[in-house]
Amino acid sequence: MRFRASDVAYATSGRLIGPDVDIDGVSFDSRTVSAGQLFVPVIAARDGHEFIDGALVRGAAAYLTARPALPVGGAGGDGNGATAVEVADTTEAFLELARWARRRLPDRVVGITGSVGKTSTKDFARTVLAERWRTTASEKSFNNDQGLPSTILNAADDTEVLVLEMGMNHFGEIARLCRVGQPTIGVVTRVGDAHTQHVGGIEGVARAKAELVQALPAGATAILNADDERVARMSSMTDAAVLTYGYAGAVRVTELSLDERGRASFTLATPWGSAPVKVGQTGEHMAMNAAAAAAIGLVLDVPLDQIASALGSATVSAWRMEMRTTAAGGLLINDAYNANPTSLRAALDTLAALPAERRIAVLGLMAEIADPIADHAGVADYAHERGITIVAFATDLYGVTPTDDPVSAVGSIGAGDAVLLKGSRVCRLERFVDGLAGITPV
Repeated sequence: MRFRASDVAYATSGRLIGPDVDIDGVSFDSRTVSAGQLFVPVIAARDGHEFIDGALVRGAAAYLTARPALPVGGAGGDGNGATAVEVADTTEAFLELARWARRRLPDRVVGITGSVGKTSTKDFARTVLAERWRTTASEKSFNNDQGLPSTILNAADDTEVLVLEMGMNHFGEIARLCRVGQPTIGVVTRVGDAHTQHVGGIEGVARAKAELVQALPAGATAILNADDERVARMSSMTDAAVLTYGYAGAVRVTELSLDERGRASFTLATPWGSAPVKVGQTGEHMAMNAAAAAAIGLVLDVPLDQIASALGSATVSAWRMEMRTTAAGGLLINDAYNANPTSLRAALDTLAALPAERRIAVLGLMAEIADPIADHAGVADYAHERGITIVAFATDLYGVTPTDDPVSAVGSIGAGDAVLLKGSRVCRLERFVDGLAGITPV
């Protein structure tokens, strides 16, 4: 999206320092700044102000700052005298700028939240909506106070549909994101035991996720998972029209079957008609994510046959149920992006359904959950009931002796073997994928 430094100052109630330059998009990561962008120095584990000079070297046209900026022609220090907009708080200014930019986009904005499935649903929806509309969607899992405004401000100027992923750790976060993104369609995929630490358990998660449907205005549409009781109850919390999906929803998955790699084929039965669908991603739960995306497409007038075709060709973000064949002929599922008890059980179900003689789950810590001892033990019991051996990485919470070297602990993954790799982001389990697959680094 193109705008000017004076627009930034106006939208953020900031003070423009330097010339009123043209700006094309934003970045809050100095390592990925592109020429012409606005750099937003976020204060988190590191103070982003430390990286302003680096962002300018990479071509940033201007920057936000909560510190006094040098005048043009200044020497050394913060910004080297480049165009700046001084604000009281860079994160709040980022959100206000995105809220201003949102008004330049059409009223076709999809907000997606849920304890599991929101990123894959977003990925499916992006492909489905592109059949009819010029679509911009969140990259990766950009779903917080930095990711959502970045998505809006980097949207192409001719965007016709905007798809925003919305995450939470605390109450009020989704409501705040909704004030910025102003969704006209809100999707809730599932309420599970994810990010329970700061909201008092799963009922708190339900309250926090419901902030999306509560923010929808009359005339909007809430798309709700009919198979999740907590999500289904949200139909009474909104002024929007409600469309359900799932095995029991208005947009229904019927006649589902899985192939030898766990990929779902099913009939999508809807008020608009029925169509066969085959998705390319591993896991029965991917059928639910595809159904949610189909519901979004139907609300936005994408023809059903085009939706079915798009779901079959869609790809999802990295490290989510990625199936690969190892060098020795076994199966490896890389689902290392994140983990919580709900998503882990779904992944274990997929592993248990694969045609294999030996099934192993390499599991890392599940972070940000309210009862880590009980939740890890519960997952361990779930795995054992399905004949799955756990290899625990760097945690003893699964009740087995942990290892720091899962590649050696698992050994060769050959024909008849199936291995799942899953843990929270803090574990960075993706670094073991090549070793488990039997690929020798160059």
